[in-house]
Amino acid sequence: MKTIIKSTLTAALTAAFCCAPLQAHAGLFDDDEARKAILDIRARIDNLNNRLDGKADKTTNLDLAAQNEQLRQEIAKLRGQVEVLANELANEQRRQKDFYTDLDTRLRKMEPQKATVDGREVEIEPAEQKTYETALALFKAGDYKNASAAFSSFLRNYPQSGFAASANYWLGNTYYAQRDYRNAITSQQMVVKNYPDNPKAPDALLNIASCYTELRDKAAAKKALEALVAQYPDSAAARTAKERLASLR
Repeated sequence: MKTIIKSTLTAALTAAFCCAPLQAHAGLFDDDEARKAILDIRARIDNLNNRLDGKADKTTNLDLAAQNEQLRQEIAKLRGQVEVLANELANEQRRQKDFYTDLDTRLRKMEPQKATVDGREVEIEPAEQKTYETALALFKAGDYKNASAAFSSFLRNYPQSGFAASANYWLGNTYYAQRDYRNAITSQQMVVKNYPDNPKAPDALLNIASCYTELRDKAAAKKALEALVAQYPDSAAARTAKERLASLR
C-alpha cells in the first residue's frame, strides 16, 4: 500500500516537472516561480512520505506487539500443559513403581521359604505354614475337634510337608484329648514309622504306650515302652518309659 502511494506521488512529481516548462513557455510562470512550485510540490511529497512512513512504522509496531503478546500467551499455555503432563508422567511412574514393588512383594510371599523345622532345614510355602499354624492354634486353644479336622486337612493337602511329622504328632494328641485312643495310636505310629529321626518320635512312642494303658492293654503298653527305651535310650521320654516299666512289673 505504502509502495503504491509513493509511486503515485512520484508520478505526480514527474508530471509537475513536465508541465512546468510548458506553463513557463505559456507565460503563466517565470523560471523562479516554476522552480518554487516544483520545490513546494517536492516538499509536500516528502512530508507526505514521512507521514506515511511514521504511520506504517506505528502500525507495524502495534501488529508486532500484538503478535508478541499472543505468542507469550500461547507459550504460557504450552508451558502449563507441559507441567501438567510432566506431573501426570511422574505420578504414573510412581504408581507403576509402587505396583511392581507390591507385586514383587506378593510373589515373594507366595514363594517357598526356607525354615528350620524339628532341626531340619526345609522349604515351606506361605499357605502351608499358615494352615499348619492355624491348626496348632486350635489345639492350643483346646478346640480339639476342629484341631483334628484342621491337621487331617493339612496332611491331605501337604503330605510331603516339612511339618508332616509334627502334624501327625499333634493330630494324635487331639485324638487322645478326645479319648479316641485308636486313632491317636494310628497317628503316633505314623510319626515313629515314617519319621524315626524326628525329635518327636520318642514322645510319639510314649503317647502310644499311654493310649494302650487307657485301653487297658498292658502288654501293648509295655511293648511300646520297651521299644522307646531301646530306640531312644538318651531321650527324656526314655527316662519316663523306664519309670513306667518299673511300675508295670
